[in-house]
Amino acid sequence: MSEIIFKGKHESAWITISTDEYESMLATIETLSNPDAMKKIKKGEKERLEGKLKSLEHIKKELDI
Repeated sequence: MSEIIFKGKHESAWITISTDEYESMLATIETLSNPDAMKKIKKGEKERLEGKLKSLEHIKKELDI
């Protein structure tokens, strides 16, 4: 991400970012603001740390693909 900072008449800082970066930031804020999504993320992280997750290779073997 590159940044360009402009100062206006009132010494306000302006930062210009790409539309993709802006949309990504909005999606991140939306996810972080959603209590249900955050519960699921925290549960998944806990399971990962406890070694309860299966690798993609293991799942492929189980599904015979």
